[in-house]
Amino acid sequence: MASFNKVILIGNLVADPELKQTQSGVSVTSFRIAVGRRFAKSPDAQQADFIDVVCWRQTAEFVTKYFSKGKSILVCGSLQSRSWTDQNGNKRYATEVVADEVSFVEKKSSDSPVNGSPAGAQPNAYSADPKEVEFSEMSADEDLPF
Repeated sequence: MASFNKVILIGNLVADPELKQTQSGVSVTSFRIAVGRRFAKSPDAQQADFIDVVCWRQTAEFVTKYFSKGKSILVCGSLQSRSWTDQNGNKRYATEVVADEVSFVEKKSSDSPVNGSPAGAQPNAYSADPKEVEFSEMSADEDLPF
């Protein structure tokens, strides 16, 4: 049976992410992003979905260092659901995106640091395997190699 689980979202952080540590010392952060819907019932009513995201290890550290409430973020990951029983014996469910990669969407203004980082100290993105890719514009179809 084939399966595929990939989520790509661009949204705005609803609150500042907070870095936490598991009992074994692994960095983790959970945050919520607001993702605007493409179509609204009326032109005046902008609608959004609020999506929970969790990041682990270096990705969690990156998010808490460079992102804050209201900032745009690109998240790539997989959708996971879990269930548990709370203190009152009620069955609880959660569905969240476990981020493999996060990235900036807009350029950072040079006048304000984010979460204690010096102004202008913004890397391009964080992922498990970052790659710098440069593109050049081709002038005409005749220049194509195929």
